[in-house]
Amino acid sequence: MRNSKQYDLEDRTLEFARRVRALVKKLPRTIGNIEDGKQVVRASGSVGANYTCPVK
Repeated sequence: MRNSKQYDLEDRTLEFARRVRALVKKLPRTIGNIEDGKQVVRASGSVGANYTCPVK
């Protein structure tokens, strides 16, 4: 039997994306930060979007 806490990657990737967005919002609004922030937000969201549960 699997421990549900051990395989909570869906929850963890969602929380990761939320925390990245919160961090980006705190950055100073410079041209570089805006452009880099857009990219890092997209990348952090794609982690969860590309995660698939392994099938037995």
